[in-house]
Amino acid sequence: MSRLFILFQYLLPHHLVSRGVGVLAQNQLLRKLFIRAFIKRYKVDLSQAKIQEVDKFENFNAFFTRELQADARPLANVQGAIVCPADGTVSQLGGITDGNLLQAKGRHYSCESLLAGDTQMAELFRSGKFATIYLSPRDYHRVHMPMAGVLKKTVYVPGKLFSVNQITADSVPNLFARNERLICLFDTEVGPMAVILVGAMIVAGIDTVWAGEVCPTAGKREIIETDYTNHAPAVELPLGGELGRFRLGSTAIVLFPHGTMEFESSLEATSGVAMGQLLGQLLPHTHKMNEG
Repeated sequence: MSRLFILFQYLLPHHLVSRGVGVLAQNQLLRKLFIRAFIKRYKVDLSQAKIQEVDKFENFNAFFTRELQADARPLANVQGAIVCPADGTVSQLGGITDGNLLQAKGRHYSCESLLAGDTQMAELFRSGKFATIYLSPRDYHRVHMPMAGVLKKTVYVPGKLFSVNQITADSVPNLFARNERLICLFDTEVGPMAVILVGAMIVAGIDTVWAGEVCPTAGKREIIETDYTNHAPAVELPLGGELGRFRLGSTAIVLFPHGTMEFESSLEATSGVAMGQLLGQLLPHTHKMNEG
């Protein structure tokens, strides 16, 4: 069955299907039908959402990118905390070894390919750390900052829209480097940090808090780099601050430089996570260096 699922994805017109779903997700007339069916199918819990009545959502997208109550996701309160950027499941996390990230058991892909062939950016994370968080359809779909940072640039990368669930991650080579994605490079107290928002099948779009909708790109199928180095005012986001959101389930990947952090020891592949919980901590010498 899983082989048929993968084959079906290779044959599907990814963008046509996904953008068609996007049009339906904006429809107001069918919103209640879609939302109720989705809640039933995926057992979505609205108890922590700001809006909890189906009738009050403007459309399906408003439901899917719903905001949570202010106290729903408290941030880890420890020194040097790095927090999980999203609700979901840890797909993989660990070290970037010989320039490669682990996609699934026995399957790797290069940091350079993930970063659209940018060798200079890939060099920033050589021998660093990475975490890949999968957001399922039932999850809260806003992505937040693992650390406070100032945005330096974004890179929109066109690509496929394969599903990013575990079956596909196990089967499709270079999955995250194939899919449409937005690379966000930040400057933090310990150096660079990249947050990559990866599109997927039936993802109708990706938004950021500073630029609004960035995917899809109105028919443009080319790499688009936007420099924020001299942006006035600077795009400065706090620890746990909202970065962007997915309109349907997808994946967020975070990259950290070498020698700056360690992951929370209890986390491993398949661990369920919530935005704001402890993902890792800055190494003591690095944290003290930046305090002083």
